[in-house]
Amino acid sequence: MIRIISYLVITIFGIAVSLAQVKSEEILLKNNEIELPGTLTFTKKNSPLIIWVHGSGNVDRNGNQQPMIKANYIKQFRDSINKKGIAFYSYDKRTANLKNKESLIKGVKFIDYVLDLKKAIAHFKNDKRFSKIILIGHSQGSLVAMLASENVNQFISVAGAGMSADKVIIKQIQEKAPFLDSITQAHFKELATTGKIKEVNPMLLSVFAKQNQSFLSSWIKYNPSEEIKKLTIPTLIINGDNDLQVKVTDAETLHNSNTNSKLVIIKKMNHVLKEVNSITENQSSYLKADFPLSNKLVETIVNFINQ
Repeated sequence: MIRIISYLVITIFGIAVSLAQVKSEEILLKNNEIELPGTLTFTKKNSPLIIWVHGSGNVDRNGNQQPMIKANYIKQFRDSINKKGIAFYSYDKRTANLKNKESLIKGVKFIDYVLDLKKAIAHFKNDKRFSKIILIGHSQGSLVAMLASENVNQFISVAGAGMSADKVIIKQIQEKAPFLDSITQAHFKELATTGKIKEVNPMLLSVFAKQNQSFLSSWIKYNPSEEIKKLTIPTLIINGDNDLQVKVTDAETLHNSNTNSKLVIIKKMNHVLKEVNSITENQSSYLKADFPLSNKLVETIVNFINQ
């Protein structure tokens, strides 16, 4: 009994020490008038540093989006990766910070997200506490990270699209509303040619609303399968086979475009990096943080960084 109690005391003490060793810094970066508040966490010096690159929407540093998504997947990943001795930094996307509301009225271009990320890379580039910088681009952030990767050591794409945004949206329309296929293609052609659409089909307003057109026009100029060919740094491509938003075929397209990359498909992992076993769980995992992060995801990334 004494031996069991001693073991429990030592174990609990070990966990407490481990948690106490995580150092946290709040960092405010600025891109002109845009404020990008973020959090850096690490356990030791001379460790690799991951910079997280967000997907689409108003994603905050923890992986939540107003008003509905509360998956907290980035916070879960942060905690898991810190336990492996790897530093982690994520920031509130410019669209998640209410202080940027006035500045965002004039609109956002895709390149703005790239420039925001470059500010983060520049901030840490000469920080002697970290041995190297790794970008993890999630979903839309995969392409953002590709375009900002010239001063980093490794690149990881998680649930990144393999096609340009117009082709992704057209494919989705073909699957869900095929009667709108030709109209969608015509709208994208007009957008690519003129930068705007004069008359949007009412059934496609959620995609081509006037306030979206400038961003879409800037986004469709980039093709991920072409951009990834330009990368010469070690590259890892990950996708979950339970991802409802980005298919395994997208990851395969990226991998085939850069044959020096490593491809890993993770069973049961969905788009917000949770392990799910059904459609119901998949949908619920976006709305609450109860679902566990994929352990295989963490293991795969740690092995890649330490190779």
